[in-house]
Amino acid sequence: MSTQTIEASTLTEIIAAGGTVIDVRTPAEFKSAHVIGAALHPLDKLDTAALIKNTEQPIYILCQSGKRASMAAEKLAAAGHTQAIVVEGGTLAAIDAGLNIEYGKGAISIERQVRIVAGLMVLGGTLAGVFIHPGFLIVPGFVGTGLAFAGITDTCGMAMMLGKCPWNQ
Repeated sequence: MSTQTIEASTLTEIIAAGGTVIDVRTPAEFKSAHVIGAALHPLDKLDTAALIKNTEQPIYILCQSGKRASMAAEKLAAAGHTQAIVVEGGTLAAIDAGLNIEYGKGAISIERQVRIVAGLMVLGGTLAGVFIHPGFLIVPGFVGTGLAFAGITDTCGMAMMLGKCPWNQ
């Protein structure tokens, strides 16, 4: 079954009509900016049973750019929901479309946190390998392998770990 999608620009009418819109990003990402009218349901804690009151009532799903929303739609579909609809482009597209957005305290996105941590690990491992012991060069090799795996599978273990950190809750 292919995932159903809608344009972010249609959310204004959906929210005004009382449609169910959920945001599956981390609490910190949600606090930094979210579509007004969207309810927070982080992907790692998504309770499909609580969301499914009527399996044919549409649930519109947002994340940052679309990947986590697709994963949430798959979870809802596996639980028997027939109308799990992904908002194309996620919150970024909603901002670009001029939707009503509530901005809160700034938070660094998970994607940016991954780039920061991976970069520091590569830098630290390389410097330690050059100046302390060549065995430390395994660190940048490990990070590079992890990034290649994330690119191939579209699943990032580091992002999942960072999402559980206290500052992302």
